[in-house]
Amino acid sequence: MGNCCVVPVSSSQKEQKKRNKPNPFSIDYGAVGGSGSGSRLRVLKEPTGQDILQKYELGRELGRGEFGTTYLCTDLESGEKFACKSISKKKLRTSVDIDDVRREVEIMKHMPKHPNIVSLKDTYEDENAVHIVMELCEGGELFDRIVARGHYTERAAAGVMRTIMEVVQNCHRNGVMHRDLKPENFLFANKKETAALKAIDFGLSVFFKPGERFDEIVGSPYYMAPEVLRRNYGPEVDVWSAGVILYILLCGVPPFWAETEQGVAQAIIRSVVEFKRDPWPKVSDNAKDLVKKMLDPDPKKRLTAQGVLDHPWIQNAKKAPNVSLGEVVKSRLKQFSVMNKLKKRALRVVAEHLSGEEVAGIKEAFDMMDTEKRSKINLEELRVGLQKLGHHVPEADLQILMEAADVDGDGTLNYGEFVAVSVHLRKMANDEHLHKAFSFFDQNKSGYIEIDELRHALNDEDEANSEEVITAIMHDVDTDKDGRISYEEFATMMKAGTDWRKASRQYSRERYNTISLKLMKDASFQA
Repeated sequence: MGNCCVVPVSSSQKEQKKRNKPNPFSIDYGAVGGSGSGSRLRVLKEPTGQDILQKYELGRELGRGEFGTTYLCTDLESGEKFACKSISKKKLRTSVDIDDVRREVEIMKHMPKHPNIVSLKDTYEDENAVHIVMELCEGGELFDRIVARGHYTERAAAGVMRTIMEVVQNCHRNGVMHRDLKPENFLFANKKETAALKAIDFGLSVFFKPGERFDEIVGSPYYMAPEVLRRNYGPEVDVWSAGVILYILLCGVPPFWAETEQGVAQAIIRSVVEFKRDPWPKVSDNAKDLVKKMLDPDPKKRLTAQGVLDHPWIQNAKKAPNVSLGEVVKSRLKQFSVMNKLKKRALRVVAEHLSGEEVAGIKEAFDMMDTEKRSKINLEELRVGLQKLGHHVPEADLQILMEAADVDGDGTLNYGEFVAVSVHLRKMANDEHLHKAFSFFDQNKSGYIEIDELRHALNDEDEANSEEVITAIMHDVDTDKDGRISYEEFATMMKAGTDWRKASRQYSRERYNTISLKLMKDASFQA
């Protein structure tokens, strides 16, 4: 990617050029509340500084998420490499979003240095974005490393689980509940075989005190504990999530799965763990015993982090069976990981299309419904306003929607709560964003994603994926077996009990609040 005709410049000229180079993330970004308001929003309490480009050069993009982009980040003086997560203030639509970013930084500052937790280096905040500079992890995701190894065994899974539980134990000892443990949030520090596995994301983490209970529904569907759906939980949820990861590590598929989000939630509530399919018959009794105790639906009976680390299977990890768990497990793990990347790639397109104009439209709708100008709307105002906008929501659904989004329980919706309703209704109404994501993959505009387009999308996202995995994904998504993926099949995949359906944190919470309310009205939920 070099330039053969570069004109030599002095080191001082280079330094000046780097410092004058605009931040690739902040460019053209306004702030919450419209243009010109950036200077009014302050997210971080004590950032290292304002101008990140005075100390670091932001290089190539490493990843992109709901709120921002992660860049390769180089210290201008030492040349040391870091990762910089740059979060656009324009994407921080509500006070909840702002609090999340602020708390993520506070938690990373609070956590003592640990070999398996990514360390925070610096924080910067300018008018347009928040920049979090942290340790760089270039060794790839957990499942990708496992699949790349030629021999995957129960012993290897035990070693991974010990590391994950040491992270959980360290969090809990320091009064932090992670709340979003999943394989994607663990990366290897580098490409070496001996590289440390590190937890990288504390975006949904929260401080807690002994005995304190929480009711906010956050996290990723596959990994949610039943008490999260019941909206009454504590740090025990992290052990449950780690238990789900352990189950996947041992057999390649999640223990609680269904075609819909509500189906996943119901499976979690039932908490029936299956040990019949291959390779479970050849997995050791000790391993299965630990899985059962980590996935106990009663948080009081569930093992603590220390209890997991004291379990014989973890204590004797080096003596765990070193017999391969089989190619079927590796194939499932690879498919699970690649499907994850496909969905995240699609959601990245979705997130990018949730434009400032769209957010402005939500604010305009809120102001229209807020007839008494109290900065909140009641059920009747919501009903009338939705009708004016062409949304005819049945009364029963409207009531559930109102109750679910009304987080503070005051019988009205403030602007932040209204955003959740709006995003939900927009997605349910016409799946506009999914159409945009589908078009992104459908390069030749045939109306279908063909296998070459799927291959291109996945290989462009990561290193070349095996033909076996791409064929398996096509097989799973292409339900009518015509050798291509229609929009309907794509939409079904995106909506099917996924971890990655997070075009908005508000939407995720509102959606699962709605599901939990429905479940609470179901007799089986109480059983």
